[in-house]
Amino acid sequence: MKINFHPLGDTGIQVLFGSDISEETNQQIRMFADYLKKYKVEGITELVPAYTTLTVFYRPDKISYSDLCNTLKNIKKGLQKEEVPSSATVYEIPVLYGGDVGPDLSEVASYNDMTEDEVVSIHSNQPYLIYMMGFVPGFPYLGGMPQEIATPRRENPRAKIETGSVGIAGEQTGVYPLETPGGWQIIGRTPVKLYNPEKEEPILLSAGAYIRFVPVGQKEYDEIEEAVSRGEYKVKSYAKGGAHDEDR
Repeated sequence: MKINFHPLGDTGIQVLFGSDISEETNQQIRMFADYLKKYKVEGITELVPAYTTLTVFYRPDKISYSDLCNTLKNIKKGLQKEEVPSSATVYEIPVLYGGDVGPDLSEVASYNDMTEDEVVSIHSNQPYLIYMMGFVPGFPYLGGMPQEIATPRRENPRAKIETGSVGIAGEQTGVYPLETPGGWQIIGRTPVKLYNPEKEEPILLSAGAYIRFVPVGQKEYDEIEEAVSRGEYKVKSYAKGGAHDEDR
């Protein structure tokens, strides 16, 4: 895959990995970022992965633009296929669909000419790759939502969307980690905190991991919410070669 470089101000370089949003492109970006983190290239201060780009912020007094470009080109040449990560973490996020916490589920069902149960079944039937994090702390931009439940944004955005709300906007789905305004179609809510400033690692998710939404009923939702408030809930996650839970 050919990559291109563009300056971003006087302290950044945007590395472009083509124009296709795909898991292959995302894998290339993660490999690149992992390499830069592992080998700690002098002068680099921050890495910001996105759908088709990796923005590299650096200190010009430590490394010049041309030298950094050459370093990045050499990294691209040196990355071998066997360096591709063999597994990724999948986080199971419990969701209560519909009702007061998912007021737009009926709209999504009506728009796609199906029942609410069919929407829930399709939405929760697969893991979603986290392409990048952004918008607000802990917000995951997910890929791979089936087109059959794609629904346009609301014509009139809401002034307030509750923390944990799960929504659909076009062919994307995501989770609001904080209370914010928004125009996504809200189909449910999770009691899990994707962003918890009281934790040493405040953001639960990361680019390159996966989310799988797990439907729960009201009783289970309430129990999880109570456990979360006590700091006793462990988010279920699994990966090839093992499984682990994380307190949330």
